[in-house]
Amino acid sequence: MTRYQDDIDAIQALKDRNGSPWHAIDPEAAARMRAQNRFRTGLEIAQYTADIMRRDMAEYDADSSVYTQSLGVWHGFIGQQKLISIKKHLKTTDKRYLYLSGWMVAALRSEFGPLPDQSMHEKTAVPALIEELYTFLRQADARELDLLFTQLDAARAAGDETGAEFIQSQIDDYETHVVPIIADIDAGFGNPEATYLLAKKMIAAGACAIQIENQVSDEKQCGHQDGKVTVPHEDFLAKINAVRYAFLELGIDNGIIVARTDSLGAGLTQKLAVTQHPGDLGDQYNSFLDVEEIAEGDLAGGDVVIKRDGRLLRPKRLASNLYRFRAGTGEERVVLDCITSLRNGADLLWIETEKPHVEQIAGMVDAIRAEIPDAKLVYNNSPSFNWTLNFRQQAYDALAELGEDMSGYDRDRLMSVEYDDTELARQADEKIRTFQRDGSARAGIFHHLITLPTYHTAALSTDDLAKGYFGDEGMLAYVKGVQRREIRGGIATVKHQNMAGSDLGDNHKEYFAGDAALKAGGQHNTMNQFS
Repeated sequence: MTRYQDDIDAIQALKDRNGSPWHAIDPEAAARMRAQNRFRTGLEIAQYTADIMRRDMAEYDADSSVYTQSLGVWHGFIGQQKLISIKKHLKTTDKRYLYLSGWMVAALRSEFGPLPDQSMHEKTAVPALIEELYTFLRQADARELDLLFTQLDAARAAGDETGAEFIQSQIDDYETHVVPIIADIDAGFGNPEATYLLAKKMIAAGACAIQIENQVSDEKQCGHQDGKVTVPHEDFLAKINAVRYAFLELGIDNGIIVARTDSLGAGLTQKLAVTQHPGDLGDQYNSFLDVEEIAEGDLAGGDVVIKRDGRLLRPKRLASNLYRFRAGTGEERVVLDCITSLRNGADLLWIETEKPHVEQIAGMVDAIRAEIPDAKLVYNNSPSFNWTLNFRQQAYDALAELGEDMSGYDRDRLMSVEYDDTELARQADEKIRTFQRDGSARAGIFHHLITLPTYHTAALSTDDLAKGYFGDEGMLAYVKGVQRREIRGGIATVKHQNMAGSDLGDNHKEYFAGDAALKAGGQHNTMNQFS
C-alpha cells in the first residue's frame, strides 16, 4: 500500500460513515488534493527542512565533496522557477536550497521603496517573503502532481495498465519542491527580545535556518560596504540565544543558527566589552582596540580608559563616539568570533570576506578547526566581488611566482576583453569553475550561496529584451529571445496559464461541480498551441 492509496481508503471509509450527504465526494479526488498539499503549516516545513539540513551537515562531515548550494531569491515566483529548473535539469533537489537575502528584501520588497542594506526595511517583510516562497513551492508541487494525475487518468482511459502503473510509481515517489531556506535576519532588528520575536515569525513561516550577524542593529551596513560596526561577543551571544529559544518554543529542536562575523571588514565598535578578569572574553575583545597609553594626570573629562597590566590605556574614540580597532586585527577577531559563536549555540559560521580567495578563507578556518574540528561555513559567493578580475590576478600572481614571463599582462587591467583568449584567462576561469569544490575541500565550506543572483539576472534579461523590442528587432526580440527558447528548452512558463494554476483550477471545478463545471481549458484555449 502507498500513502496515496491509504488516503483513498481512509476517505472512502469516512464517506461510508457519513452516508448519502457525502454522495458527491470522490475519495480519489480528495486524496489527490491531500497529496498536493503535503505541508499544512509553516512549522511542518521548518521541521522537514531542518531534518534535511542536519542530514546534509552530517554527510558533509563525512565527505567534503557533498557540499550544498543555493541562489538568493526575492520573490516566490523566482524561487519556484529555480526549483522547477533544478528538478528538470538535475532530476533532484538534493543538496540545493534557497537563500533569502536581506539585501534583496531591502532593495526590492520594502514598502518604502528601494533601500540600502541597512536594516531600514520592515522586519515583517522577511517572514512574509518566507511564507510567499513556500506558497509558490507548494503550488509547484500541486501543479506537477496535477499533470501526473491527468496522465494517470489518460492511461487508465486508454486501458494502458503498464503506463498507469509507471505514472502511479511517480506519484508514490514524488519529490517535493520544498527545500530548506537559509533566511537573513540581519543583526536582529533591535535588542534580543526583538530578535526573538522576529525569529518566531520566520520559523512559523517555515524557516529552518536563520543567519544573524555581529553588527550593531542601529548602524547595520551591507557586508561589502565600509563603516561596519561590531558588537561585543556577549551582546551577539544573547541574540544567538534568543533565536535558539524561538526554535525551542515552536518545537523545532534541531533548527540551525548561522553566526555571521563581519569583523574582517569592520574596523569599529560601538562600545567596550564588559570584563571581569584578565583574559576573559570581554578583555580579549577590548585587546584589539586602538589605544594610547596615558598617565593618570593626563585624564580629561569624559575620557574612557582601560587598565591593563598596571597601565592606563585610552581607546581612540571618533567624533561619532565609536571606537576603532587596530589595523590588521581582522582575521584574529574573526577566529575569536567564530570559536565563541560555536561554543555558545551556533551551528554554522559565515565569514564575510572582501574577495573570493580559498587560501585566505582556509587560513582562518584552520585556526578555528584547531579548537573546533567540525566547524563548517556558509560562504557568500558574492556578486559584490569582481570574480573575473580577482581570479585573473590570482592566476597572474601564481604564474609570476613560478617565474613565468608576465610582460604581456598589465595586472591592473586584467578585466580587459583583450585578455579573454589568453592562457591566464583560461586558468582563472577554471579556478572560478572549481571554486566551490575547492573551497569545500580546503576551507570547510558546507554551503555555497550567491546572495543576489536573481537581482542581476532580472536586470540583464530585461535589458536584452528592451534593447531589441524597442529597437529594430521589434516583436522578434521577444519571440527569438524569450518564447522560442522557452518552447525548445521545455520551460514551463511558456504555458503561463497552466503555471498560474488554470488547469489545476479546472480539475478542482470538476471535483466540486462534476459535469456542470465551467472550465477554461477547452479547445479554444490558446495555450493548446504549445501542446
